[in-house]
Amino acid sequence: MKYRRVLLKLSGESLMGSKDYGIDPDRLSDFANEIKSVTTENVEVAIVIGGGNIFRGIQGTAEGIDRVQGDYMGMLATVINSMALQSALEKIDVKTELLSGITIEQICKPMSSRKAIKNLENGKVVIICGGTGNPYFTTDTASALRAVEIKAEVILKGTRVDGIYNADPEKEPNAIKFDKLTFDEALKKELKIMDLTAFALCKENKLPILVFDMNTSGNLKKVVSGENIGTLVSN
Repeated sequence: MKYRRVLLKLSGESLMGSKDYGIDPDRLSDFANEIKSVTTENVEVAIVIGGGNIFRGIQGTAEGIDRVQGDYMGMLATVINSMALQSALEKIDVKTELLSGITIEQICKPMSSRKAIKNLENGKVVIICGGTGNPYFTTDTASALRAVEIKAEVILKGTRVDGIYNADPEKEPNAIKFDKLTFDEALKKELKIMDLTAFALCKENKLPILVFDMNTSGNLKKVVSGENIGTLVSN
């Protein structure tokens, strides 16, 4: 395996599958099996999931909800998604630990880098929910922060397309895919891979981002083993 410790970033929308809202049990099961396939190869996996399938803080602000309140509501949505993934993983005998940027004693332990690393070293999948624990930060930024904290070798950003393009491949059939990019090239081309705060954090800490299609069975294992799929962004 090329990577031994990774942070997998999933969007909340990816959990919807064929549904218009919420969580698709079949998609959840597929993701759990993908994750299990790399843990059996002794790859240490941490996961950050967004909450957009349930609630988005920015969307709530547009609808008249206070921004700070809206962001905390979004963080709680990530807790729900993370609990669902934890349940799906444990159903197939994958040991997990749920840590959170916000304190919810009955459900999860507070996030700390030492705790996360210890659990990873003990063979558990570590799911980190609750964003950064602060408003005004996205789950992109949370995933970059957590990846740096746990000393991950790479952020694996699972999407529904097979990499980064110069235009939306779902709308533009002639869109061109990039195999590799530097952070500077991605910024210059204004490619919206992650928000600028997350991007700056990755660039500063020399943490590569690999964008790939998570919906294709077997892709996670291929990415972790170093097969040339997706798009790698690095220094």
